[in-house]
Amino acid sequence: MKKILPLLLCIAFFASCTTDKKYEYEVNPVNVSQNDGDKTTAKTTTEFISIAYSDLYGTSISQTKLVNLSVAYASFGDLKVIEERIVRNFLNDPVVIIPAQPSVNGDTSAFVKNCYRKFFNRDPNEFETYHWKELIRTNSSVTPATIYFAMMTSDEYRFY
Repeated sequence: MKKILPLLLCIAFFASCTTDKKYEYEVNPVNVSQNDGDKTTAKTTTEFISIAYSDLYGTSISQTKLVNLSVAYASFGDLKVIEERIVRNFLNDPVVIIPAQPSVNGDTSAFVKNCYRKFFNRDPNEFETYHWKELIRTNSSVTPATIYFAMMTSDEYRFY
């Protein structure tokens, strides 16, 4: 009897165990990638200054101005700070044509799309469009010059 009791307990234990049902859900594979155009090459100092100038003024920069800005750019330690200063200097020039404040109900989507095409050479995705439209709608201090500055000092603008 002593030998049968452990045997019966083992049989009862294994008989009471059941395996959990495994549920499988079929999911279609989706490739996810960023819509940033796979930009991997950084612009040189000359390219950055020339392209920023062309984007804002609509014309190419003079050789003298390019050399002066390149010297200032190269002589400064923190490159991000000097890039911000150069862009801010360009944006503060009264000659630069910056669009008027886009209306929330009218041309905000077109304004955002034009900014992305102008600065990033691509169309914005749905989230980017939504983000900028909401920012413009909810914050009256966000001007086109502020948006230009944000885009031109972004990492994506620094690459091509």
